[in-house]
Amino acid sequence: MNLDKSIRWVGITDQNGIIINERDREGLNPLLTIEENHDFAVNTITRHKTRVKFEPKMGELTYTFRRYTSIAILSLAITFKIICIITVTTVKILSMYH
Repeated sequence: MNLDKSIRWVGITDQNGIIINERDREGLNPLLTIEENHDFAVNTITRHKTRVKFEPKMGELTYTFRRYTSIAILSLAITFKIICIITVTTVKILSMYH
């Protein structure tokens, strides 16, 4: 979390979207409640599993990136069964392109 101030939240989930560990950036008001974070993780893993189905034709999925108006979300497969989800402020992402 201390690597970059744009990181808002980091979660490690299992293959079912169960959050194994998570951290919010200190001093920041979370955007989602605990329940919403858990629902978000389950939905992220469901989408990840859908994308993995196409790997035989498209190649191995290395990460996914989604950008909203306030945040961006990066999902990385650490192993087949463990996924890291990172949310960052969009302002930081936009500044990289200007």
